[in-house]
Amino acid sequence: MAKRRSVAARVLASYVAVLLAFALTAVWSVASERRAAHEAELLRSGYVPLKFSVDRALDAQNLVSAELNHITEARNPSDARSWIETERRVRPKTFAEMRAVAHGFAPADDARARSLSSELVQGANEIERYLQADGERFARLFEALGGGDSDTAERTQNELVSYEVEGARRIRDLRDKVDREMDDLVSAARVRERWSIGVLAALSLLTLLVGIGVSLYARRVLRPLAAVTDRAKAVARGDLAPRKVVATPDEIGELAATFEGMVAAIARANTDLVQAERLAAIGKMAAHVTHEIRNPLSSMGLNVELLEEELASIPQMAEAHQLLRAIKREIERLAELYEEYLRVARRPAPHLARENLPDLIREVVEFIRPELSKASVACEVEIADPLPSVMFDEGQIRQALLNLVRNAREAMQPMGGKLWLRVQASRAGDGIDVVVDDDGDGIDEEVREKVFDPFFTTKERGTGLGLAVTRQIVEAHGGTIACEPREPRGTRFFIHLPQA
Repeated sequence: MAKRRSVAARVLASYVAVLLAFALTAVWSVASERRAAHEAELLRSGYVPLKFSVDRALDAQNLVSAELNHITEARNPSDARSWIETERRVRPKTFAEMRAVAHGFAPADDARARSLSSELVQGANEIERYLQADGERFARLFEALGGGDSDTAERTQNELVSYEVEGARRIRDLRDKVDREMDDLVSAARVRERWSIGVLAALSLLTLLVGIGVSLYARRVLRPLAAVTDRAKAVARGDLAPRKVVATPDEIGELAATFEGMVAAIARANTDLVQAERLAAIGKMAAHVTHEIRNPLSSMGLNVELLEEELASIPQMAEAHQLLRAIKREIERLAELYEEYLRVARRPAPHLARENLPDLIREVVEFIRPELSKASVACEVEIADPLPSVMFDEGQIRQALLNLVRNAREAMQPMGGKLWLRVQASRAGDGIDVVVDDDGDGIDEEVREKVFDPFFTTKERGTGLGLAVTRQIVEAHGGTIACEPREPRGTRFFIHLPQA
């Protein structure tokens, strides 16, 4: 049996699928925005101040180099010396600022920025130590300028210019490294931006597709509900014909199956109502027949018998005797007919008692055996043992069995055949099954569906009440009766009586 799935659960699962797709898109968007914000903050508060500090160090170094280039040509060398010494005193502060900025700009989770920070600190330390070694040369330069030794001053100046230019080059290398890192960061941000836009578009498309899929899925889930609605409208118009139920493992499938079962129950109730109305009409007709026809018919029968006795002594009236016998047979047939109608109309509720069903069946068979023998029908009785106890009205069950046996006998006319009566415990263990089999020509499926309807008959002179009365008796006992084909040929009637 398929596991039952709630429609609410399936709709919720569909909603969760859409929500997950939307959440994935939202999470990716938030992550992309946070990464972009982090990189922008790193540029603003890290790389830009770092570049400014390196530029200040380079500017200070360039000032020293510029003053140094013109110191021998200056009209007042002492002023140039003051500028140079001032810049040299400021230079350590610029390197200290560079180291401070480099130490603090790199986040703990950014390995690349921390590597750059270490390289800058180490480079600043090395450049600062390198530039501190020019003090002796500056002393010789200032001494040569004060003593008027132009050759020594010029030679020392050239040495210092080369030295300071090398220091500036090293600072520019640090600045270029920072510039490259900033360019790489911006380029990476642009690449991630393009990639993020593509991923965001793909996730948005995925969310749209999931939404469309969920809508189609919900429509398919709810489609049986529309079928149930259409079926209800058809039933309201009077269409009670059975239809196949499209089973789905949810409340809608259960509703469709329950509704179709209700329609079948209504159809059965309508059929039972029609039969009840027919039987009620039979009852009224039987009462009228009893009052209007029975007494004249009895009088006619009595007069025919008297007339037959009067003519019995006259040999020349042989033809009249035949006519009287024919009239008598028709009167008897009419009497039997109205008696059958009376049995239907006057049927009381069964008086249930704990009786021996096998004994009753044996009695019925012995009673009707002469009729069966005359019709060339052999009868075989099979009674299983043990059998559960059942309660029934002996007279009514006797009549039902007689109706079935006679119906089977007539089905095998004119050639005769074989009849089986089997009594056995039901497979479910809830009562007794009585099976009446014959090997006649069988009954067509269309006819089998109507054999229990009142007044339905395939016989030329039948009333169509025998099987209807039998069904009425069995159902009054709380049992069921069915007609089905028998293999390889013939018909099977099946009676189930509930256990006491």
